[in-house]
Amino acid sequence: MTPEQWWGAALFMLVSSITPGPNNTMLMASGVHFGYRRTLAHLMGVQLGFGFMLIAVGLGLHAVLVQFPTFYNLVRFAGAAYMVWMAWSLASARPHVSAPAALDDGLHSVQTPQTSQARPAPGAQDEAKPLGFWGAVLFQWVNPKAWVMAVTIMSAYVPPGAGLLQIAPLGLMYVALGFPCSSVWVGFGSALRSYLQDPFRMRVFNCSMAAALLLSLYPMLNG
Repeated sequence: MTPEQWWGAALFMLVSSITPGPNNTMLMASGVHFGYRRTLAHLMGVQLGFGFMLIAVGLGLHAVLVQFPTFYNLVRFAGAAYMVWMAWSLASARPHVSAPAALDDGLHSVQTPQTSQARPAPGAQDEAKPLGFWGAVLFQWVNPKAWVMAVTIMSAYVPPGAGLLQIAPLGLMYVALGFPCSSVWVGFGSALRSYLQDPFRMRVFNCSMAAALLLSLYPMLNG
């Protein structure tokens, strides 16, 4: 790969990582509901999962997708169906009021009569869990944007016949560039936690994130 190809791939990764998409939308929603620390496993799963996917596409999966475009379209539309289900789950989730500091940092705050009344029933919060590391890794394989990004990078910036020594650094470069970009979305969600303690505001936020997930499908499935 030439220096121009490396710079082009880096710029494409940077722009793709910071712009809205299924991963960033889900990370922001997780930041709102669970805080940054509890979303960290989800965040790492996105970065390492896509990095591995990028290497796999470069080492031969890309050729399979080119030879069998029907399979590629099947994966994209199956992923889209899964994301529609996720959007519905998010929009229909019952909003709850919680204590952001206690959830994010594991602190035991002093309960006042007001905070006690605002807490959900025992066990209600335990039912809600952030997406874990392996769940985020597996999600990349049904994420239409991830497929589009991986195929685009390998088609536009990697010369035919490139081996592991050329492709693996691309996966590592994505992790290095993608982690801070996606962290911004998690951090923004965490910053909104106090504001969204009102159940109505949380409902509006959940529906907005669900709509964003659905809107992110259009340019990817229309291409």
